[in-house]
Formats: sequence, structure tokens, C-alpha cells
Amino acid sequence: MVNGASGFSGVSAGGRAPRIGVLGGGFMGRVHSRAARSAGAVLEVVATSGPAGSARAAAELGFADSSSVDELIDRCLDVVHVCTPNNVHAEQSLRALDAGSAIICEKPLATDSTSARAILARAEESGLGGTVPFAYRYHPMVREARARFRAGEAGRLLTVDASYLQDWLLGADDVNWRAEPERGGPSRVFADIGSHLVDLIEFIVDDRIVSLVATVRTVHPHRGGTPMTTEDTVAVTVEFAGGAIGALLVSQVAPGRKSALTVEIAGTEASLRFDQEQPETLWWGRRDESRLLIRDPETLHADAARLCSVPAGHPQGYQDAFNSFIADSYSYFAGDLPEGLPTLRDGVRAVLITEAVLKSVSTRSWVDVDDV
Repeated sequence: MVNGASGFSGVSAGGRAPRIGVLGGGFMGRVHSRAARSAGAVLEVVATSGPAGSARAAAELGFADSSSVDELIDRCLDVVHVCTPNNVHAEQSLRALDAGSAIICEKPLATDSTSARAILARAEESGLGGTVPFAYRYHPMVREARARFRAGEAGRLLTVDASYLQDWLLGADDVNWRAEPERGGPSRVFADIGSHLVDLIEFIVDDRIVSLVATVRTVHPHRGGTPMTTEDTVAVTVEFAGGAIGALLVSQVAPGRKSALTVEIAGTEASLRFDQEQPETLWWGRRDESRLLIRDPETLHADAARLCSVPAGHPQGYQDAFNSFIADSYSYFAGDLPEGLPTLRDGVRAVLITEAVLKSVSTRSWVDVDDV
């Protein structure tokens, strides 16, 4: 993909550095900004919900300028990073594409599949690229797991046992805009972190979830005095196209768990387990032996080794994975095709699975999952 409006040719292609703008100055805005700087981008402008916040974000994050959201989008930058509340992702992404900018939009890409598909269609019509930060794909040991599955080392997929547990919304007094349906959308915990879990599973096993049945619980009827309609926990049973089955548990009210994303996958020949809080290792189990594989670029498959930014024994983590994702996104916008990059199609896929979960909850039945 090439941003024809601005002539950006990309760092990886030997061209000038991309001029970027970031919408949002919160946690994800900071993560995106650090990754953009690491990738060699020009941090041109940042915009938050108001002038004071924008100026503060520019000073703290090292942007040359601050502006309103409208002014930033109208600048026709090479790339616009959308790190705002979920309810405005679709509108801002579409406007940025119309202005001639490629987009990196936080998940969910939109709060409904119609809007998500519209973003994908607009990007394809305009010839502009877009990506969605399913950045856990960029842990080297995730790539090692994927490479082993694709090489047939695990055999045929049988089962998946996976969970993503957090505790940051454990108490009734823990409040956040994500808990407000008008800003966060009709799903909270699944759209927020369950989407990461499903993306990671499908990415590793190279198979698709085709049907599911789900149940949810809202633990706190009120948060800070506001009635809650979105879920705190989700349990999902899934079926894959190839015949495998799986169980997923997602929660933001699990005491002591901060970002416990774990995936255990069993094939006919071997099993593996990846723990995002221990990303330097991958458990690999066979009937006759089990091994703990260590992140070492000298011993990993090529796609995993390329993501090792420091030597073995020097831990890599979440920001390193995100840095690699952003660097690959910029390469993609410059015309390259980086292996394993999550694009807008993956963002649409995540919205479709979230909608299937919500439909299953409302009908109390198995639901087929639409594909992109």
C-alpha cells in the first residue's frame, strides 16, 4: 500500500520518515507514540479532547505541535494513529482515510460490523493501508509457536484452552469510559481483551472459529453510581473449521491478574503454552518429553528470530512487541508485506466474533461466526 496523497515511501524502503499524528493522549496514545519514535517517524501533531490536554500531550510525548481532532485529520499526514474511545473509531478512521492518511486504529475497529466493513472498503477503494494493534502477535515466542504449527510439528489441532484475566475493574468503584456503552460500545471485556485472545489463537493455529456459544456476567450492577449493561466476565466454547474445540475465559475482575493472557493448544503430536506475562518462554510438550523453549534468535524459526530486538537473556516485553508492530505497519504503508501483520481485515474479523458472542448471549444458543 502506498499513501499516494502524501508521497510517503517509507523508512524501510529508503524514503523519508513518515509524518504521523496521534489522536488521543492516554495510555495507548503514549504506547503508540513511543513505538512511532522507535520506528523513526516524525511526531508531527497530537490531539486530545481539548486544547490544554493536547498541549500537555505534545510536551510530554515529544510532538512538534498540538491541535484539535479536526485540524489533525485535515492535515493529510502519512499516518494517523486512532487511540480514542471506541465510539469514534469508525468516524475518525473514515475521515482520516478520506483526507489521504493511512490509519493505525486501536481495537475495536468499530463498535459494529457494518461500520468496520465500511472502513475496510474505504481503505481498499482509496489505495491506503490500515492496521489494527493486535500486537501480542509480535512476541517472538508467539511467532515460534506459529512456525511450529505451520510446519506440522504439533500435528492436527485438537483443543484450545485459553484465557485473558485482569483485575483493574475488580471493584464497584473502579470506573473507566470503557464501561460506558455510549463510549465503549455494546461489549466491554470481550471487545477489549477477548478480541486479543481470539486473534492470537487463530494466528497461531491458522484455523478459524466457525461457531460458538457464550455466557456473560456483570458482577457489579453499578459502577460509581452508574448502571452497568456491559459484561465483566465472558465464558465461550468454540468450534474450529478443522473440527477442533476450545474453551475461552475472559475477565477484568480476577484478583491479582494484571494481563494474564495464556494460550494452551494441543495437537495430535504436541502441545504448547504461551503466557504473555512470561513472554521469554514457550512450553512445548510431547508424550515422551516436555521442554521450556527460551527466546534465543540463534535457535528460533526465522520469523521469530527477526523480532528479537535484543540478545537472548535480555528480556523483551509488551512495548518491544508494539514497537515491532508499528515498524511493520509503516513498512506495509510503504509497499512491503511484513509477515503476520494484523490489517483492517483482522480488525473486522474481531468485530464479527464479538457480535457473535453478543448474539449467542441474547439467544442463549450456538451461533455461527460470519467471516470477512
